[in-house]
Amino acid sequence: MTTTRGSDRMRVLVPWAQLEEQMGGWPDGLQVEVYDGTGAPPEDVSDVELYVLPYGRSVGRDLLPRMPALRAVQSLSAGVEKVLPLIGPNVTLCNGRGLHDASAAEHGLGLILAAQRELPRWVRDQDAGRWAPEHTRSLADSRVVLVGYGSIGAALEQRLLACEAEVVRVASKADPGRAVHGVDELPSLLPTADIVVLTLPETPGTIGLVGAETLALLPDDALVVNIGRGRTLDTEALLAELTTGRLRAALDVVDPEPLPSDHPLWTSGAIVTPHVGGGAATFYPRAERLVAEQLRRFADGRPLLNVVSGPELPQEAAPSS
Repeated sequence: MTTTRGSDRMRVLVPWAQLEEQMGGWPDGLQVEVYDGTGAPPEDVSDVELYVLPYGRSVGRDLLPRMPALRAVQSLSAGVEKVLPLIGPNVTLCNGRGLHDASAAEHGLGLILAAQRELPRWVRDQDAGRWAPEHTRSLADSRVVLVGYGSIGAALEQRLLACEAEVVRVASKADPGRAVHGVDELPSLLPTADIVVLTLPETPGTIGLVGAETLALLPDDALVVNIGRGRTLDTEALLAELTTGRLRAALDVVDPEPLPSDHPLWTSGAIVTPHVGGGAATFYPRAERLVAEQLRRFADGRPLLNVVSGPELPQEAAPSS
């Protein structure tokens, strides 16, 4: 769908046609076209000024180097490490902060509960028609070290506290006023952890942050959960611990992705889901509301939401609901 083109209209690509009806029409001053990352993209994108990337489709990023007039990019993911190298310093980049909080936190809680209460075991027993009850671990009264205390980490914390767990907050830097520890304190925090959860973005400082030395600090039978980025956790180091049975793991993100069918993680005893934590039903209505607001702001020349890089400094964060 495309508006009638006019010389004074700014060209925009968005991933959803239904936005026009929901917004009551596209904002004045914009020529809006729809590209959802499937099929053939527009042949000429040289005059596109705002591009809303299709969610979960890497092919959409391939258009970025062909957009010399680009002024702003809206990613629907919280992490933008794969977008940054493809845009210039004069392009304002906005992320999807807040869109995934509820769904990612739900998935993280689900992974923890599945591991603590051994749900995969009971599913296998059901498939085999086997009745073999045993007592399991619990989330209640467990000490959870939450590494990466951003919006997703805070959303997960709410759910963990509701399950009567003790939560230890860890961020890149300590913030005593909010009871947040710095990542440099992990050596003193991990030896008493029952569960460690990674909700980290991928940055030069977080790649490989949790490796053999860090994992060795955890007590026997501790659970390692990753719902952030796969490369923040050293796969080989984790496999070494899983192979001996000393540690357990529940992972929504892994390195490499996608995980090859013959990769040893599949048979390591870890619970593995295919990077689906952020894409639950709550995501899409929230994403559409964010994009609609960004279109209005772009058309009016107002500051955009969730700016993470570029010439425009962050003004405010998008609401999470």
